[in-house]
Amino acid sequence: MLSVRSLKSQQEGMTMKNWTKCILAAGIMAAAMFQPAAAETIKVGSKNFTEQFILAEMYAAVLENAGVTVERKINLGGTLIAHQALVAGEIDLYPEYTGTALASVVKGEMSTDADKVYTQVKDFYAKQFNLTWLKPSGINNGYVIVVRQETAQANNLKSLSDLAKVSKTLVFGGGAEFPDRADGLPGLKRVYDAEFKEFKQFAKLGLRYDALEQKEIDVANGAATDWQIGSKNLVPLADDKGLFPPYYVAPVVRQDVLKANPKVAELLEAVGTHLDNEKMRVLNAKVETDHEEAKDVAVDFLKENGLLPK
Repeated sequence: MLSVRSLKSQQEGMTMKNWTKCILAAGIMAAAMFQPAAAETIKVGSKNFTEQFILAEMYAAVLENAGVTVERKINLGGTLIAHQALVAGEIDLYPEYTGTALASVVKGEMSTDADKVYTQVKDFYAKQFNLTWLKPSGINNGYVIVVRQETAQANNLKSLSDLAKVSKTLVFGGGAEFPDRADGLPGLKRVYDAEFKEFKQFAKLGLRYDALEQKEIDVANGAATDWQIGSKNLVPLADDKGLFPPYYVAPVVRQDVLKANPKVAELLEAVGTHLDNEKMRVLNAKVETDHEEAKDVAVDFLKENGLLPK
């Protein structure tokens, strides 16, 4: 039979054990309360063409390498579809072009001043949509006038001013809208006093480049990062008097995402510092002509430039 003293000691021991359990349980609960919540998934989007696929995959890859959970929503559609997805929170970021944003979203007056366009777009997006334009990359995918190497060499062509001197002897190939655009044939006449022997219309960009290669035309308009420029060894002529508006590409990101993940801006902007028109042409060609996957092209480029571990 237990003595009163032994029974009391046993009760005290049980009380201490229960108290210890309570303390441990409280500690676990407190730790759970103060443990940082898991980072939210960042949704990376893109528009519906090759260059956008590659850029979006680059953004996604550097974020994942930094420990961010990423959901890809690539190939959404055109500019307004991607923009609305961003505003609605269906995506958190995507690559956009300053000139496109100014024309399609801001609906402002086009300018050839790159800094002015960027500032106007950046301010408008911040005030109207709570979106942030990060620093632009080295890609300016605006309009460009190209010629074959032999044409450039024969006429000493380096700029549009040079082209204007011999334009009346050359056949120009362009899209259906080019004869009427302010920065099309009328702009070339107004700014450079360039008039051409003949204008041939091509509905598709690829047909235009084929015609140039086959010498059906001598001059063509395209976009500065078209893969054909590098692959077909064409010469893009410098817009030395500033006819064409700037189309610098930059990541556009939801402000709440940047606040919650401050490192995102630095990671995405680092990608842009390694890109320019010539490099983008090569990357586009790997997808378009070599049929590589956009994700593989993006990751290989990031590894080569030290943005991902090899």
